Amino acid sequence: MSEFKTIISRCLLALSISLATLTARDVTAAETAVPSVAIHFTFDRPIDASMAPFFLAAKDGKFGAERLNVSFNTAPGSPETLARVAKGDSELALVDINELIRFRDKDEAAPLKAVFVLFNRAPYAIVARRSRGIHLLPDLDGKTVGVADSDLSMRLWPALAQQNGINVSRIKFHKMSAAVREPILSAGQVDAVAGFSYLSAVNLRDRGVPGDDLVVLRYADYGCEAYGFAVVANPAFAAAKPDALRGFVRALIAGINATVKEPARAADEAASRIDDGDRDLELERLRTVLVDNILTDEVKRNGLGGIDPARLDRSIDQIAQDFKFRKRPAAGDIFDDRFLPPVAGRLIN
Repeated sequence: MSEFKTIISRCLLALSISLATLTARDVTAAETAVPSVAIHFTFDRPIDASMAPFFLAAKDGKFGAERLNVSFNTAPGSPETLARVAKGDSELALVDINELIRFRDKDEAAPLKAVFVLFNRAPYAIVARRSRGIHLLPDLDGKTVGVADSDLSMRLWPALAQQNGINVSRIKFHKMSAAVREPILSAGQVDAVAGFSYLSAVNLRDRGVPGDDLVVLRYADYGCEAYGFAVVANPAFAAAKPDALRGFVRALIAGINATVKEPARAADEAASRIDDGDRDLELERLRTVLVDNILTDEVKRNGLGGIDPARLDRSIDQIAQDFKFRKRPAAGDIFDDRFLPPVAGRLIN
């Protein structure tokens, strides 16, 4: 009798093991039934620490948790990047939202829209030397400012100058390549340079220009309403994969929160993706970006990623002072908020 019970017990045990194995296989099959969505993401400029939230989101598995397979690449400027997104070569990209506004005014332009604003304030700035008598924006009167070819900041200079009563005819602009912008200022060949605050100012300090001899005249401090870099989506992708796009935004928000919490780790991750990347230099750059461009008072009130439609409309008016629109866009033509989580999910921890 006991031998019979033993046989029965062994049969039941074997059956339970088989059922457990089948259940595990079913669970695994269910987990893999939903394939990951491939996203080709393009940055519109060479990699620097301002992109750390994307890389930290990837490093920490935030994209993978949303069933996304994200690959990164770069393009030489916003126009080329926008063209890639329009053609569908990239599903998403990070571009200057002001270039998106200009792009949308072209004949038969694809209806690209921004879905997440990373830089709540544009990084446009004039970086000058105090030793040349420059402390405030009006002090540029009679000075020489170095400007790199295709510098984005200069496209909003006319509006900034008019708003601050600056006579632009009394300022000499010296054209140069971006590669020599900081060296020329550090050598004293110009009095100031136009560029991005987190790039030029940090680069100049790295070149040995004393920090107390540098003044950063941020456009945003002088009435410029412009937003900065934003995530732009291919419209066909957004329509076909809305949940994937929402997942991407959630993962990016997690990456920003991680960057704010651990800037040193974030800078390390960014520097590891740059040839001969300098971790300390990128950390300084990242801290500048967080304070000046990302964690603004507006973001602290309203959360990451969104826009104030009235402010975006005012920024379009400022663009119009140096750009003749065929048809002036409204804020809703440029930004789509349908992929943002509720405000509670976008507040900085």
